[in-house]
Amino acid sequence: MGIVGSGPAGIYAADLLTKDETLAACATPVSIDVIDRLPTPYGLVRYGVAPDHPRIKQIQQALHKVLDKPEVRFLGNVDYGSDLKLEDMRRHYDAVVFATGSDRDRPLDIPGADLPGCHGAADFVSWYDSHPDVAPEWPVDGTGAAVIGAGNVAVDVARILAKDAEDLHDTDITDNVHRSLAAKRVTDVHVFARRGIAQAKFTPMELRELDKQPGVEVVVDPEDFDLCEASMAAIEESNQVKTNVKILQNWAIRDPRGEPRRLHLHFLHRPAEVLGEKRVRGLRTERMELTGDGGVRGTGEFVDHEVQAVYRAVGYLGSPVADLAFDQERGVIPNDGGRVLDLDERPVPGVYATGWIKRGPVGLIGHTKGDALETVTNLVADRADLAPAAEPEPEAFLRLLDERGVAYTGWEGWQRLEAHEESLGLPHGRKRIKVRERAEMTRIARSDRSA
Repeated sequence: MGIVGSGPAGIYAADLLTKDETLAACATPVSIDVIDRLPTPYGLVRYGVAPDHPRIKQIQQALHKVLDKPEVRFLGNVDYGSDLKLEDMRRHYDAVVFATGSDRDRPLDIPGADLPGCHGAADFVSWYDSHPDVAPEWPVDGTGAAVIGAGNVAVDVARILAKDAEDLHDTDITDNVHRSLAAKRVTDVHVFARRGIAQAKFTPMELRELDKQPGVEVVVDPEDFDLCEASMAAIEESNQVKTNVKILQNWAIRDPRGEPRRLHLHFLHRPAEVLGEKRVRGLRTERMELTGDGGVRGTGEFVDHEVQAVYRAVGYLGSPVADLAFDQERGVIPNDGGRVLDLDERPVPGVYATGWIKRGPVGLIGHTKGDALETVTNLVADRADLAPAAEPEPEAFLRLLDERGVAYTGWEGWQRLEAHEESLGLPHGRKRIKVRERAEMTRIARSDRSA
């Protein structure tokens, strides 16, 4: 079995495929290769979770246990699409599961969105998480920044922009990230949500964190509050919505604390235009009003906000996967319950999808477990009809990689790199400091053989 993508979605699928009940249903041993284009495993957990969220990063412990199973082999630094094609995978595996996630920012279709200083949240997150494919320097310019979106990613971006860099020093951020954040002059971060307070998608835990940062004051304008019939119903039906609304209402009525940095939460503001000529100089928003059914409509009243950077956190998109059909609008691989479909909407034999590349970037990390269960259940149901691989021997796939000059990393190599990162952090009293450069990660992981 081959799984492309070693984030939570792919690893959850590997876990399910090695459960006793799955093995009993298949009536045969299962051998799984989890392949990733990066030299390291864990995907979104390593490169998508904010560095000041060690609690969420602890999910790596559960993922580690899966990749440590004898039936599972991790192969990093292997790029499906350039190093391998679908025919290669099908020659070596009875079935292939794609778990490549969502790695691009959804575009923001308003005037000025292409100005320098207008950034995608995914790119910024990848930068502060030291993703090897992102440039080491990031221009954190000006004193004001706007973040567009009402989900956890928007909250993460806003928090990092407002936070004092010294409050991140004990995390796993690299020196280049710390230097850029320490040099920033941001005093005001504005978060804009198109809909009302009862429609915001962030979780209460993420929301509360905004108010726990030394030197940062959360500001909520009471004029942005409005509750319609649909809003009241949402409050009654969801404890999360009820808690969010209560938190925001309390912030709106309290007296200012006079902190040196401010994080403004704006609701019922639609981004209309990024202002500027050669670079971002502001953001124009339109005030919205609730329609009573959970929707909003414009009022024709516009407000200009002076900012020098705009970060769009309006959603992620998956990237096209070689040799497979792709839904460009949704950013997913067309599928039916995880069974990948071709251009004629017919199942592609032996090819499956799970996680965000299957259903889009909705929900928290743990929600990918449900995706994996559905996909694996259908895969097991199809097992009698799957054409067996022509070269299923584990060493045959490694020979292919060697023949193509792929400097792949393995599970022992990752453990070596992990120990190295922990040793970098030890003198500074930190759990670890990430290695950022791909070549250096690969060198360390492959230090037991010629690179």
